[in-house]
Amino acid sequence: MSTQLIGIIVGGLIPAFLFGACNVASKASVQASIGTGPYLILCGLAVSTVGVLVSFVLGDRTVNSISGAYAFLFGFLWASGAGLVAVGLSKYQVPLSKLSPLYNTNTLVTVLLALVIFAEWKEIDVARLLGGAVLIVFGSLLVSNA
Repeated sequence: MSTQLIGIIVGGLIPAFLFGACNVASKASVQASIGTGPYLILCGLAVSTVGVLVSFVLGDRTVNSISGAYAFLFGFLWASGAGLVAVGLSKYQVPLSKLSPLYNTNTLVTVLLALVIFAEWKEIDVARLLGGAVLIVFGSLLVSNA
């Protein structure tokens, strides 16, 4: 098995299952009547626990002010999005099966930002990327209107 294939499995396929399962846990938590603040605090504690475990298992504890600021920004943005999903589920009772396809169009935001910020446009086939983007948008609209 090639290194790239292992990277795709470890960094792509397994996280896809974990993210999908965490969305179900999110809805279950909201259905059990948790407030958005406590929900985010407990999510943060879980993230911190995994961070400590991974630091010890991998042994890499490298951090500096710039990398730490970006990591904090990631956490702030993720928690803000997760909190809004929880509000959509709890306050507005939107089905998870309708919300998930919409907020997972975040792929398009990520791709656009990576193309610009990291100049990844030099490394990809733009026509295929645009075709995939159209399919993502069409698919999310189709599923969210089901």
